[in-house]
Amino acid sequence: MSLTFSATSVRAFTPTGVLRACINLGNPILARREGESAAGVSVDLAHELARRLGVGCELLLVEKAVQSVGAVRGERADVGFFAIDPARGEGLRFTAPYVLIQGSYLVAQDSPLHENAHVDSAGVRVGVASASAYDLFLTRHLQAATIERVLHARDVLAALAAGRVEVAAGIRQALEGAARDDARLRLLPGCFMVIEQAMGLPASRGDEAAQSLAAFVEAMKASGFVADALARHRIEGASVAPAA
Repeated sequence: MSLTFSATSVRAFTPTGVLRACINLGNPILARREGESAAGVSVDLAHELARRLGVGCELLLVEKAVQSVGAVRGERADVGFFAIDPARGEGLRFTAPYVLIQGSYLVAQDSPLHENAHVDSAGVRVGVASASAYDLFLTRHLQAATIERVLHARDVLAALAAGRVEVAAGIRQALEGAARDDARLRLLPGCFMVIEQAMGLPASRGDEAAQSLAAFVEAMKASGFVADALARHRIEGASVAPAA
């Protein structure tokens, strides 16, 4: 798919002369720390966007999704990679998703919980990383269970191991790994949500820039770039989102 950027779009994307891309290291499906920098699907997309814009790429590495939202909304970064959620929409423009990720529940092997629907019960405490996509979604949907928020995604597993929560909520791939490594843990079947991972930019950059970023994401899906990146980084538990 042919894709070109107008001079106006290039200026809108790169007010400092380079593309500043915020990379959330809290989502291991999309990015991981590699020395002083990072690698992963979102990093590949950031570098490819910069290449097509004809500029350099600077990565701003953060540990949590909420930090990425703040960096792009505050224009300390020009683009970011987010789970689409209505609570994050103010001040940002999202593309259609490029990757779909399942959100699942992890419990102790001897837990009486065996289905996702059983989790929303009185007395059940669900651990989530604060301000994550799971936190935002479950805050809207859980009626009887209690949400226990921790700082980082890795702290959710610690809370489950310590008995501070009955359920850990997070990325299915990460929770599957925890269950494989520890026979005392069990993953509930299926998923409680499908996370739509998209790119985003500050709303102040205007319609043309937002449309150009949306077209870039569609081109990356259609060309096989996203699928190749998932395979290259040996990512399981994620799939390329359908065309918008």
